[in-house]
Amino acid sequence: MALLFVCLVLSAWFSGTETALMSVNRYQLRTQARSGHRAAQIAERLLERPDRLIGLILLGNNLVNNLAATLVAVLVLTLAGDEWLAIGAGFLTFVMLIFCEVGPKTVGALHSRRLALLAAPAYLVLGVVLWPLVWLVNRMTNAALMLVGVRVTAARQESALTQEELRTVVAESAQLIPQRHQQMLIGILDLDRITVADIMIPRQEIAGIDLDDDWQTILRQIAETPHTRLAVYRGDIDDLVGLLHLRRVAQALARGELDKEMIERLAREREPYFVPEGTRLNVQLLNFQRERRRLAFVVDEYGSIQGMVTLEDLLGEIVGEFTRPDARSLPRGPERGPDGSWRVDATSSVRVLNRLLGWRLPIDGPRTLNGLLLDHFGEIPEPGSKAEIGGLAFEVLEVDDSSVLTVRARPVEVAPADSPVA
Repeated sequence: MALLFVCLVLSAWFSGTETALMSVNRYQLRTQARSGHRAAQIAERLLERPDRLIGLILLGNNLVNNLAATLVAVLVLTLAGDEWLAIGAGFLTFVMLIFCEVGPKTVGALHSRRLALLAAPAYLVLGVVLWPLVWLVNRMTNAALMLVGVRVTAARQESALTQEELRTVVAESAQLIPQRHQQMLIGILDLDRITVADIMIPRQEIAGIDLDDDWQTILRQIAETPHTRLAVYRGDIDDLVGLLHLRRVAQALARGELDKEMIERLAREREPYFVPEGTRLNVQLLNFQRERRRLAFVVDEYGSIQGMVTLEDLLGEIVGEFTRPDARSLPRGPERGPDGSWRVDATSSVRVLNRLLGWRLPIDGPRTLNGLLLDHFGEIPEPGSKAEIGGLAFEVLEVDDSSVLTVRARPVEVAPADSPVA
């Protein structure tokens, strides 16, 4: 009886530790191993060849299970006779199912890391003792698997996570990572999904100096601009001269040398930096670093300037806005009304609105609110037109001949469920 009890305990051990080792979190295990935890290092080494580990566990499990069945048969024949063999076998099956299979495997799944670390040194020793037998079993098993086209050496478990898997891990680790850090990690992972065209300042909002303007207009622009760098062009932004740093302007103004010729000369000192509109943000971040630039003009396939992207815009996708919403991101607003609605400039970027106001407007289509509304209506809407997009109710306030200018937005009110009919 004592030997039978030992066999059942060993069977439970093999079943529970098999589940624990196969389901343990490999990244937690690797972290402990790199910190010098000896048992974790052993477990990680065992899991490098799961075929050998499984062969060792099943070999031991089958040996003790067969021995337990033999002992039960001997006990039944000795104590009761052969007519009780079926009852003894059924009782053993029930006991092993509950106490040696389902129960231990459940414990192994619930406490996988603790049980795996406890079992790893024992399996290391057992693997050395039973190495010839385990080697023979693995060779025969691998040969059988090759007959059906499975190569064990090519089927080793990959430890690297795909980007989508890593995104899921970050999204589900809310209890372990502060929400702010979680958003930053997701922002980094999203960089290769977003292009510079998605976050650029549209060309009509690029602050610049037109050298064809009169001198007083140019001086007023320089005095009133909130920016440190201004595009300099002639007549149209596509005829770009260069980029003017206001620090150089201040120096020339202090010397009394500032005029149009001086502005043009200062703007030409460094050639403008152009990037295609389809450039991914992760690529552009490296480009900014390599070129030692903080600003780039975004061009389409015809070389026409579509907008401007800055290093601050790019980093804002990771860490959020560095400053409060300004004329760059939200030209005239948004303004919060007393009723909780928002008055929004329709030229605002959809991505910026989502980030700053917590909205969930679709970002896989038009990049501006104006484009989103035009896509929804299929025409230039009349003032007063209404639409529901992304859980928000929009009312068109102002339009011109080709676009929507301003809208009012408020969350869609969910109507209460109808009361049941008596």
